[in-house]
Amino acid sequence: MSRRVSTVKDCTKTCLLAPQNLSRRRAGLVEYRSEVTLIRTSATFAIALAVVGCSNEEAKSQAPAASASAGAGASPDATPSAVPSASAKPEEVEPHHDCPAKSSGVGSFTKPCDAKGSERLMTVKWKKTDDKGPSFSIKNIGPTTILYGKIAVYFYDKGGKQLDVTDDSGTSTKTKPFHTCSGNFFQGVMKPAESAVITFSCVPKKVVPDGTAAIEAEMQMVGFADATEKKIDFYWRNSDLTPNARPKGGVK
Repeated sequence: MSRRVSTVKDCTKTCLLAPQNLSRRRAGLVEYRSEVTLIRTSATFAIALAVVGCSNEEAKSQAPAASASAGAGASPDATPSAVPSASAKPEEVEPHHDCPAKSSGVGSFTKPCDAKGSERLMTVKWKKTDDKGPSFSIKNIGPTTILYGKIAVYFYDKGGKQLDVTDDSGTSTKTKPFHTCSGNFFQGVMKPAESAVITFSCVPKKVVPDGTAAIEAEMQMVGFADATEKKIDFYWRNSDLTPNARPKGGVK
């Protein structure tokens, strides 16, 4: 009987102590779990920080490399080489010729040997006018064979007044002070001191104004023949011979 009481007493003590122990164990377990959770959280956070740190370090390490490679690759584009401009075609040097006396220049068509005043290399005298037009006596008074000519023709009435010429092109009704035309129109070449009577096809009868009593002309420009007498070697000109207002008798 006493053993049972003792057992009961022991049991009572044990049973009374068991809940406390259980609570402690549970508290310990919770604390343990909290510690484990904290450890896991800390570990996760540390891993996250490590990953972020590695990512940042990697980004930093890659950024200069990318920048450097971009800079290396972009530098040619950043400073584009100048596009070679189309090289301007050098102006052709015109050959210089020995100009006739009292004239100077290059001798080309656009820059002929220019003379002044009353200098002439050909004389032109009106002979007659027929259905084909006026005929002229032409003489080369220069020292060089001539292949090309530019003639200016003036018309005067009985009183010596200069008459205006109607434009024969048919595209204009305007008048002009004289008629002019040019070309290799000497039926060959005119050698020094050679003369010929020529009716120029470019000075037809229709250009002669009504009331014309006298016709005068000047060979304003000439082209000298080369050795073959087929091509023009160089040119001479005297624009003073052909003013718009020219008195009868011409420049003296």
